[in-house]
Amino acid sequence: MASVASQVVLHPVTSQSLKVLSTTLGRDKVYRGVQYFARFLAWFLLSRGYRIQAARWDALKSHLALGRKLLRIGKFMENAQAVLKALAAPGETGERITAIGRQVGYFGYLLLDQIAWANAIKFYNLAPSAAQRLNKRIMQFWFTGIVFSIAHGLLKAGRLANEVKKLQSQTWAEKSLETERDIKLQNLQVAREAVRYQFIIDLLDVWIPATNVGLVNLNDGVLGIFGLVTSLMALRQQWVAASGK
Repeated sequence: MASVASQVVLHPVTSQSLKVLSTTLGRDKVYRGVQYFARFLAWFLLSRGYRIQAARWDALKSHLALGRKLLRIGKFMENAQAVLKALAAPGETGERITAIGRQVGYFGYLLLDQIAWANAIKFYNLAPSAAQRLNKRIMQFWFTGIVFSIAHGLLKAGRLANEVKKLQSQTWAEKSLETERDIKLQNLQVAREAVRYQFIIDLLDVWIPATNVGLVNLNDGVLGIFGLVTSLMALRQQWVAASGK
């Protein structure tokens, strides 16, 4: 029995999980996945008439959402730094503009989110109408950030595709130059895969703030599934990063 317990506790998957959960971002993605699963399940149970069970999962969703706000305190400064770096960075004009727009959107979203958290815990009290306007503004900033992220992904994907075509059309007589080209192609393919991966996350996530600001009208079941999928995708990125691959 002790041997089995040791194998479980010391298993590489357990060690890898602890590495992911030791980071704030890793814990946030786990909490986010549970939060959106709870959102879906609460909607599903309520649609079947199980009000008491649905209320339990809805409460879990709300408390996880509030707890995640605490994990994000001060994170808006990362976006502020990213804006300044994007302003000074060289590169394609369209990519720079969309990168700046994305970070400005996330900066506004996370900054106002801190005020919403303070109001939710009764540290700073807002009038109900003011709190409602604040929440809508938060969703507008989030939506803006994701839209710019989608546009940035499209522009970057197009540029990378052109670079790949250009390299593939070139030929060199020397073996060393051909090897260098293959390495560049491999790096470009890795970059393209990363862009596509984030693009899928953004395409699913954008419907959450879009619904909250009234641009579309998707139910909690659909949004819960979208949020769960993107949470698992983001968690996979953290898993790979923790493994050092």
